[in-house]
Amino acid sequence: MTLAVVEDTPVVLEGIRSWVAADPGKRVEIVASGNTVDSVLDGAGAHADVLLLDLELDNGVNSLPRIPELVAAGRRVVVYSVHEDDATVMAVLQAGASTFIAKNETKEHCVDTIVAVARDRPYVPPVMAGALVAADGQTSRPMLSAREREALLLWFQGMNKQSVALRMGISEATVKQYIERARVKYASTGRAAPTKTTLLARAIQDGLITADDIIEYQSLAADHHTRD
Repeated sequence: MTLAVVEDTPVVLEGIRSWVAADPGKRVEIVASGNTVDSVLDGAGAHADVLLLDLELDNGVNSLPRIPELVAAGRRVVVYSVHEDDATVMAVLQAGASTFIAKNETKEHCVDTIVAVARDRPYVPPVMAGALVAADGQTSRPMLSAREREALLLWFQGMNKQSVALRMGISEATVKQYIERARVKYASTGRAAPTKTTLLARAIQDGLITADDIIEYQSLAADHHTRD
Protein backbone atom coordinates (compact mmCIF):
# COMPACT_ATOMS: atom_id res chain seq x y z
CA MET A 1 0.00 0.00 0.00
CA THR A 2 1.18 3.53 -0.67
CA LEU A 3 1.04 6.24 1.97
CA ALA A 4 1.27 10.03 1.84
CA VAL A 5 2.01 11.84 5.11
CA VAL A 6 1.11 15.40 6.08
CA GLU A 7 3.27 16.12 9.13
CA ASP A 8 5.39 19.15 9.99
CA THR A 9 7.38 17.77 12.93
CA PRO A 10 10.56 16.06 11.64
CA VAL A 11 10.95 13.73 14.61
CA VAL A 12 7.37 12.50 14.24
CA LEU A 13 7.82 11.95 10.52
CA GLU A 14 11.02 10.00 11.15
CA GLY A 15 9.15 7.89 13.68
CA ILE A 16 6.48 7.05 11.12
CA ARG A 17 9.15 6.18 8.57
CA SER A 18 10.93 3.89 11.02
CA TRP A 19 7.68 2.11 11.94
CA VAL A 20 6.85 1.53 8.30
CA ALA A 21 10.38 0.30 7.56
CA ALA A 22 10.29 -2.07 10.54
CA ASP A 23 7.05 -3.75 9.47
CA PRO A 24 7.98 -7.41 8.85
CA GLY A 25 5.69 -7.68 5.85
CA LYS A 26 6.88 -4.42 4.28
CA ARG A 27 3.23 -3.71 3.57
CA VAL A 28 3.42 0.08 3.33
CA GLU A 29 5.52 2.41 1.19
CA ILE A 30 5.67 6.13 1.96
CA VAL A 31 5.57 7.87 -1.42
CA ALA A 32 5.25 11.50 -0.30
CA SER A 33 5.50 13.66 2.79
CA GLY A 34 5.31 17.35 3.58
CA ASN A 35 4.08 19.96 6.00
CA THR A 36 0.92 20.96 4.09
CA VAL A 37 -1.88 19.03 2.41
CA ASP A 38 -1.40 20.81 -0.89
CA SER A 39 2.36 20.23 -1.07
CA VAL A 40 1.87 16.50 -0.51
CA LEU A 41 -1.00 16.06 -2.96
CA ASP A 42 0.59 18.16 -5.69
CA GLY A 43 3.32 15.56 -6.08
CA ALA A 44 3.69 11.80 -5.70
CA GLY A 45 1.07 11.73 -2.95
CA ALA A 46 -1.74 12.53 -5.38
CA HIS A 47 -2.52 8.87 -5.94
CA ALA A 48 -1.50 7.36 -2.60
CA ASP A 49 -3.81 4.70 -1.19
CA VAL A 50 -3.97 6.44 2.20
CA LEU A 51 -3.36 10.00 3.40
CA LEU A 52 -2.05 10.21 6.99
CA LEU A 53 -3.01 13.67 8.20
CA ASP A 54 -1.75 15.55 11.25
CA LEU A 55 -4.77 17.36 12.69
CA GLU A 56 -3.01 20.49 13.89
CA LEU A 57 0.09 21.74 12.11
CA ASP A 58 2.70 24.04 13.65
CA ASN A 59 1.77 26.88 11.31
CA GLY A 60 -1.56 27.11 13.13
CA VAL A 61 -3.58 25.37 10.43
CA ASN A 62 -6.32 23.03 11.64
CA SER A 63 -6.73 20.22 9.12
CA LEU A 64 -10.27 19.26 10.17
CA PRO A 65 -12.06 21.52 7.63
CA ARG A 66 -10.09 19.89 4.79
CA ILE A 67 -11.27 16.36 5.57
CA PRO A 68 -14.71 16.46 3.83
CA GLU A 69 -13.09 17.90 0.69
CA LEU A 70 -10.39 15.22 0.68
CA VAL A 71 -12.89 12.41 1.23
CA ALA A 72 -15.20 13.75 -1.48
CA ALA A 73 -12.22 13.58 -3.84
CA GLY A 74 -11.99 9.85 -3.12
CA ARG A 75 -9.13 9.87 -0.63
CA ARG A 76 -8.87 7.55 2.36
CA VAL A 77 -7.93 9.83 5.25
CA VAL A 78 -6.42 8.66 8.53
CA VAL A 79 -6.05 11.42 11.11
CA TYR A 80 -2.97 11.22 13.34
CA SER A 81 -3.04 13.61 16.27
CA VAL A 82 -1.87 14.41 19.79
CA HIS A 83 -5.40 15.62 20.56
CA GLU A 84 -7.23 12.47 21.59
CA ASP A 85 -10.26 13.71 23.54
CA ASP A 86 -13.58 12.11 22.61
CA ALA A 87 -14.96 15.30 21.04
CA THR A 88 -12.00 15.60 18.67
CA VAL A 89 -12.15 11.94 17.66
CA MET A 90 -15.88 12.13 16.95
CA ALA A 91 -15.48 15.38 14.97
CA VAL A 92 -12.86 13.70 12.81
CA LEU A 93 -15.12 10.72 12.12
CA GLN A 94 -18.12 12.92 11.43
CA ALA A 95 -16.03 14.83 8.89
CA GLY A 96 -15.55 11.58 6.98
CA ALA A 97 -12.10 10.33 8.00
CA SER A 98 -11.70 6.57 7.83
CA THR A 99 -10.25 6.37 11.32
CA PHE A 100 -8.23 8.15 14.01
CA ILE A 101 -4.84 7.29 15.50
CA ALA A 102 -3.48 9.01 18.60
CA LYS A 103 0.19 9.90 18.43
CA ASN A 104 0.89 7.99 21.63
CA GLU A 105 -0.41 4.71 20.22
CA THR A 106 2.08 2.02 19.30
CA LYS A 107 3.74 1.46 15.96
CA GLU A 108 1.74 -1.73 15.43
CA HIS A 109 -1.51 0.20 15.60
CA CYS A 110 -0.20 2.82 13.19
CA VAL A 111 0.90 0.42 10.45
CA ASP A 112 -2.01 -1.99 10.91
CA THR A 113 -4.50 0.87 10.71
CA ILE A 114 -2.99 2.17 7.48
CA VAL A 115 -3.09 -1.31 5.93
CA ALA A 116 -6.69 -1.88 7.01
CA VAL A 117 -7.87 1.46 5.64
CA ALA A 118 -6.08 0.86 2.33
CA ARG A 119 -7.98 -2.42 2.05
CA ASP A 120 -11.29 -0.86 3.18
CA ARG A 121 -11.30 -3.18 6.17
CA PRO A 122 -12.31 -2.37 9.76
CA TYR A 123 -9.67 -1.49 12.33
CA VAL A 124 -10.39 0.44 15.51
CA PRO A 125 -7.34 1.72 17.44
CA PRO A 126 -7.74 1.96 21.25
CA VAL A 127 -8.33 5.72 21.51
CA MET A 128 -10.96 5.62 18.78
CA ALA A 129 -12.63 2.63 20.44
CA GLY A 130 -12.92 4.57 23.69
CA ALA A 131 -14.50 7.54 21.92
CA LEU A 132 -17.02 5.31 20.15
CA VAL A 133 -18.01 3.67 23.43
CA ALA A 134 -18.45 7.04 25.10
CA ALA A 135 -20.53 8.55 22.30
CA ASP A 136 -24.16 8.69 23.38
CA GLY A 137 -23.59 5.64 25.55
CA GLN A 138 -23.77 3.55 22.38
CA THR A 139 -21.23 0.80 21.75
CA SER A 140 -22.75 -0.55 18.55
CA ARG A 141 -23.93 2.44 16.56
CA PRO A 142 -21.33 3.67 14.05
CA MET A 143 -20.75 7.35 13.39
CA LEU A 144 -21.49 8.07 9.72
CA SER A 145 -20.65 11.40 8.13
CA ALA A 146 -23.40 13.50 6.56
CA ARG A 147 -22.16 12.62 3.06
CA GLU A 148 -22.06 8.92 3.86
CA ARG A 149 -25.68 9.08 5.06
CA GLU A 150 -26.73 11.04 1.97
CA ALA A 151 -25.13 8.51 -0.37
CA LEU A 152 -26.75 5.61 1.45
CA LEU A 153 -30.20 7.21 1.38
CA LEU A 154 -30.08 7.90 -2.36
CA TRP A 155 -28.78 4.39 -2.99
CA PHE A 156 -31.53 2.88 -0.85
CA GLN A 157 -34.16 4.86 -2.77
CA GLY A 158 -33.36 2.84 -5.87
CA MET A 159 -30.66 4.90 -7.55
CA ASN A 160 -27.63 3.10 -8.91
CA LYS A 161 -24.22 4.36 -7.83
CA GLN A 162 -23.69 6.34 -11.03
CA SER A 163 -26.97 8.21 -10.45
CA VAL A 164 -26.06 8.84 -6.82
CA ALA A 165 -22.76 10.30 -7.97
CA LEU A 166 -24.49 12.64 -10.41
CA ARG A 167 -26.98 13.80 -7.78
CA MET A 168 -24.24 14.46 -5.21
CA GLY A 169 -21.79 15.99 -7.68
CA ILE A 170 -19.04 13.49 -6.93
CA SER A 171 -17.42 10.54 -8.69
CA GLU A 172 -18.91 7.06 -8.74
CA ALA A 173 -15.71 5.82 -7.07
CA THR A 174 -16.36 8.18 -4.15
CA VAL A 175 -19.94 6.89 -3.82
CA LYS A 176 -18.60 3.34 -3.66
CA GLN A 177 -16.11 4.47 -1.04
CA TYR A 178 -18.86 6.05 1.09
CA ILE A 179 -20.89 2.84 0.97
CA GLU A 180 -17.92 0.60 1.69
CA ARG A 181 -16.81 2.85 4.55
CA ALA A 182 -20.30 2.56 6.08
CA ARG A 183 -19.94 -1.23 5.87
CA VAL A 184 -16.49 -1.04 7.46
CA LYS A 185 -17.83 1.08 10.32
CA TYR A 186 -20.66 -1.38 10.96
CA ALA A 187 -18.24 -4.31 10.88
CA SER A 188 -16.09 -2.47 13.43
CA THR A 189 -19.02 -2.51 15.86
CA GLY A 190 -19.65 -6.23 15.39
CA ARG A 191 -22.73 -5.68 13.20
CA ALA A 192 -21.60 -6.70 9.75
CA ALA A 193 -23.68 -5.46 6.79
CA PRO A 194 -22.32 -7.26 3.72
CA THR A 195 -25.39 -6.79 1.49
CA LYS A 196 -27.55 -3.83 0.52
CA THR A 197 -30.49 -5.27 2.43
CA THR A 198 -28.59 -5.78 5.68
CA LEU A 199 -27.03 -2.33 5.43
CA LEU A 200 -30.51 -0.86 4.97
CA ALA A 201 -31.73 -2.77 8.02
CA ARG A 202 -28.86 -1.48 10.15
CA ALA A 203 -29.50 2.11 9.07
CA ILE A 204 -33.19 1.87 9.94
CA GLN A 205 -32.45 0.19 13.28
CA ASP A 206 -30.11 3.04 14.22
CA GLY A 207 -32.51 5.78 13.14
CA LEU A 208 -30.15 7.08 10.45
CA ILE A 209 -33.07 6.88 8.03
CA THR A 210 -36.73 5.91 8.33
CA ALA A 211 -38.80 3.39 6.40
CA ASP A 212 -40.70 6.29 4.82
CA ASP A 213 -37.45 7.64 3.42
CA ILE A 214 -36.89 4.56 1.31
CA ILE A 215 -40.43 3.74 0.17
CA GLU A 216 -39.30 3.36 -3.47
CA TYR A 217 -36.75 0.78 -2.38
CA GLN A 218 -39.25 -1.60 -0.81
CA SER A 219 -39.59 -3.74 -3.94
CA LEU A 220 -35.88 -4.51 -3.77
CA ALA A 221 -35.63 -5.14 -0.05
CA ALA A 222 -36.59 -8.79 -0.31
CA ASP A 223 -33.64 -9.55 -2.54
CA HIS A 224 -30.90 -10.50 -0.13
CA HIS A 225 -28.39 -10.67 -2.94
CA THR A 226 -28.88 -7.14 -4.19
CA ARG A 227 -25.61 -5.25 -3.76
CA ASP A 228 -25.44 -3.19 -6.97
